[in-house]
Amino acid sequence: MSQVWLITGSSRGLGREFAIAALEAGHKVAATARKVSDLEDLQKTYGENVLPIALDVTNEAQAYEAVQSTIAKFGRLDVLVNNAGYGNVAPVEDTSLAEFREQIETNLFGTIILSKAALPHFREQKSGHFIQVTSIAGRMGPIGRAPYAAAKWGVEGFSETLAKEVAPFGVKVTLVEPGGFRTDFAGASTSLQEGRPEYDETVGKTARFQRDFNGKQPGDPKRAAAALLKIASEQNPPFRLIVGSDAYNAIEKNDLAKMEAAKEWKELSIFTDFPKESA
Repeated sequence: MSQVWLITGSSRGLGREFAIAALEAGHKVAATARKVSDLEDLQKTYGENVLPIALDVTNEAQAYEAVQSTIAKFGRLDVLVNNAGYGNVAPVEDTSLAEFREQIETNLFGTIILSKAALPHFREQKSGHFIQVTSIAGRMGPIGRAPYAAAKWGVEGFSETLAKEVAPFGVKVTLVEPGGFRTDFAGASTSLQEGRPEYDETVGKTARFQRDFNGKQPGDPKRAAAALLKIASEQNPPFRLIVGSDAYNAIEKNDLAKMEAAKEWKELSIFTDFPKESA
């Protein structure tokens, strides 16, 4: 069945592949980017099935207008893909508070703002699917990406709460957690700062690896888009979908280690309860 999608960050990377895949599958897409000129080729190729929208995801008025314009053009909205985002590499010590705020505004508040803009429509039509593109950084803290991880962990927590609140309306929420994909996310879209010498073996090493690994990531953006189409067509989609073998392996190892650490300190954890009254 044909759906109406609104995808943020459609000008390049995974967002562009998501838009193309949805259009090729016969869906209608409201594609957004900061500069609407970056979407002209999509409209030339797919004509009236594309609605190009200029959108800064941190702008509440623009977010509301994007949702309303989509509904006005296509009559409804079925899938909102909160994809827009970026993450730079630098030590916490060398990252300004302004940079923290900018990344959190885009990656976290951008998702919250668009979700809130679409929510009344989804509730009223008793259907809809929020697809929140987070990251492996939403499950484990990668060295050098503290602002990005803080934002993506926030998206995960926000979405867990959102999913429980909207389930009675027939509205679905899925967190998509990619690992490394061959997009410009780790290239032109990212600033890689090794930081001061004291961080050479941590952040410096990470920045150098990122530069060398760019273009060699295991993830195929087209296959990620196919996976997105799959979950958007499901009656009971997963709440979380890990995307990429590197992400799956790292998250599995990380989560198992967390549970083992929790068990090690279980006695101290439960010690903090009031003592049980003796019979």
